[in-house]
Amino acid sequence: MKIKTLVIPPALGLLAAATVHAAEPSADPASMANAIAAVQTHVDYVWTLVAAALVFFMQAGFAMVETGFTRAKNAVNIMMKNLMDFAMGTLFYWAVGFGIMFGASATGWFGTTGFFLSDWVPGGDPWVLAFWMFQVVFAATAATIVSGAMAERTKFSSYLIYSAVLSALIYPVFGSWAWGSLFNGNGWLEGLGFIDFAGSTVVHSIGGWVALAGAIVLGPRIGKFGKDGSVRPIPGHNLPLAALGVFILWLGWFGFNPGSTTAANTDIAMIFVNTNLAAAAGAVAAMITAWLKFDKPDVGMSLNGALAGLVAITAGCANVSPGSSIIIGLIAGVLVVLSVLFFDRIKVDDPVGAVSVHGVNGAWGTLAAGLFNMGGFSAAVVGVQLLGIAVAFAWAFGTGFILFKLIASTVGLRVTPEEEMEGLDFGEHGATAYPDFQHTSHM
Repeated sequence: MKIKTLVIPPALGLLAAATVHAAEPSADPASMANAIAAVQTHVDYVWTLVAAALVFFMQAGFAMVETGFTRAKNAVNIMMKNLMDFAMGTLFYWAVGFGIMFGASATGWFGTTGFFLSDWVPGGDPWVLAFWMFQVVFAATAATIVSGAMAERTKFSSYLIYSAVLSALIYPVFGSWAWGSLFNGNGWLEGLGFIDFAGSTVVHSIGGWVALAGAIVLGPRIGKFGKDGSVRPIPGHNLPLAALGVFILWLGWFGFNPGSTTAANTDIAMIFVNTNLAAAAGAVAAMITAWLKFDKPDVGMSLNGALAGLVAITAGCANVSPGSSIIIGLIAGVLVVLSVLFFDRIKVDDPVGAVSVHGVNGAWGTLAAGLFNMGGFSAAVVGVQLLGIAVAFAWAFGTGFILFKLIASTVGLRVTPEEEMEGLDFGEHGATAYPDFQHTSHM
């Protein structure tokens, strides 16, 4: 009979040691406290990095959603943009973005230290590495929101320029205003009491408003709007793929919101529940709204309703009740349908509804965090929330619009009409996602 050797992980070993010492009458209280603190520290690291992995997986969710909601001839292009959002974003956030967002700041406007992860040295405190890993996946999320709204007509090389600038500057600057004190910074907006626990505005509205700027500068896809102003639907090629993406995003949000504690404690239970309730309510409300508007329970609107609920609860997931989360999600589900119809009406072509899901419902969720605050209603708190929403729009839309105009007037932002008709996969990448199938390119 073989004797198996049991390998006990270091954290569990510390916990066992603490338990044994606690049972001994002569146990040193200081040693016990140190052992327990060490266990908690190790678990905090593990939880933060597991949550970061879940948020990273959201990149796959966005890729599936955007690909499914667009046409087959642009699937490779969507995949490449999502891949490069994370790859480019990682490098530029490492070099510049993290320092601007979380570096020491005397003014509260932006950080001036910590570039190239210089806050960490071999043998130093490794927490900065875990914290950076959790933050870089958030930066990539903000960047990839924009690709859906600009899908099917954007030059790939120009998109890479945008992705670098958002990761290095646009996202980190507003992030420093709202979250800087989470590390070494000192943001002026958070100093006023701005509530955005996991990023309804910091991540989602920033991405959504830059997406709006990009869609406006680009103009609509060929064939989207008739000469008489009518809206012509351009169906996505794979709704099952889009649905898979939404389920992946829903799963990833359990890292996005609860992981923002960056600590393994009991607070994550309510955040999990609030996140799930809002998503479910958003899906149901969007389904019912679409059913009433179109006489059918539209799958695309229902999927976006779930995402809208997730975006809306992200700001207040730690400071509103489960009942309030349902209300927030219900309103988000209605809002996303009405918002998609509104942007179609004003001739803003957003193939996946990114502006409505992330921009509009990011703003709603940020306001809701003040309206439904379990600490009690305060007009002053709501006023700060409204200020944060307005500042985020002005900063993200303004800088995004300037950036895309500069790109358009220099290297060019939009592909040629011929390339758009043929599809970006072949023209931009010399590839096709479905080589065994014949494609039509009349639209």
